[in-house]
Amino acid sequence: MVMDWLGFVGNLINRVPFERILFPPRDSTKELQKLLATLPSTEAQKEGASEEKSTPTIQQPAKAAKTVATACVPCALGHFSTSAGLLNEIARFKGDGITSDEILDRVAKVQAEQNALERVDLTPENIQALPPWEKELAEGALSQSRKLRHSIESFTSIAQLNQAAADTSSFYKELNRKWFKGRFAHLGPEKAQRIADEVGKLSTEDKERIMKRAEELIEVA
Repeated sequence: MVMDWLGFVGNLINRVPFERILFPPRDSTKELQKLLATLPSTEAQKEGASEEKSTPTIQQPAKAAKTVATACVPCALGHFSTSAGLLNEIARFKGDGITSDEILDRVAKVQAEQNALERVDLTPENIQALPPWEKELAEGALSQSRKLRHSIESFTSIAQLNQAAADTSSFYKELNRKWFKGRFAHLGPEKAQRIADEVGKLSTEDKERIMKRAEELIEVA
């Protein structure tokens, strides 16, 4: 059988681009293998990276944050305000009896409030660091807190809790007035304004009224 070479070549040209017949693609497999052989292995790179990461570093010991505890009459105001609110709520549950969970839970919260005040905010050391006018307020708040705590620890009737609520509300109002007046008299209106903002208990109208009163107190002082 005689092969038709001319037909074969023509058919090949039709199927394959002519330049690929004259210039077949270069087999670069060997060159790639040589190139890969010269590169560091992946495992070696990982080991090197881990060695770099594991380089020991000298860490500075963490410095404990310095805190200076001071007696806080505004904190006392917050505790007495909370306790007064809790005790006043007890009247809503008097129909459930003195052993009602609602009543007992509120009594427990009042105890927690006053314990925190006495053990954290108004410790003897902290009170001694206060200026004389504020020290007197802090000592009065501490005495009233102990009186309230002893009263609710031994309560035997709803009437006794109601009396504690009335006494606590009255003391809170009195302490609040004395503290703000003292601050205004000793610091002036501008500093007193900043303190009032921090306490956050005053409306805009109350602030304007108290600022006016503060100026009057400073002029008299």
